[in-house]
Amino acid sequence: MIAHVPNLLSLARLGAVPVVVWCVLAEENVLAFWIFLAAGVSDALDGLIAKRFNATSRFGAWLDPLADKALLVGVYVALAVRDALPMWLVILVVFRDVLIVGGALTVQALTQRFHVEPMMISKINTALQIGLIVVVLVERAYLPLPAEVILAGAVVVAATTVLSGAAYVVTWSRRVIAWEQERHDGEGRGE
Repeated sequence: MIAHVPNLLSLARLGAVPVVVWCVLAEENVLAFWIFLAAGVSDALDGLIAKRFNATSRFGAWLDPLADKALLVGVYVALAVRDALPMWLVILVVFRDVLIVGGALTVQALTQRFHVEPMMISKINTALQIGLIVVVLVERAYLPLPAEVILAGAVVVAATTVLSGAAYVVTWSRRVIAWEQERHDGEGRGE
């Protein structure tokens, strides 16, 4: 039974996406903040349970990041619609995620041996993206902040978003080049 808990938590987080997006769009900012916070706790909890009880699965390895990305992208877009985040940042964040998903699918299609391994810059970027959402939601629900605070956060998130996207492109390009070299070497030996 415990083996299914991480996947159930990821599914719940995925299900929370339309709810928190609606809350942001309806300017139910206090509720949006608490649902987003609960989703973040569920993310930490599913990872802890999966590691502690060795309750990992291939399905979970894809579902967990999908739920995370859907939540972040959904909230970023909703906040941009409400003019709480700059549109240029949201476009950058969404483009990076599309680039990552497209790159992952391309590497899988070409090499048939893709495995997900988040990079440190990506983890930092995700943490900063989450942090910016929390700051914006807190600002909208509880504590007005100067616009410069949100802009500074947006600039930092943008910088790590660009670095993270570039790191994935470089890493996946190297994998495809190595795979092509292995194929070439194998053909040269008559394999």
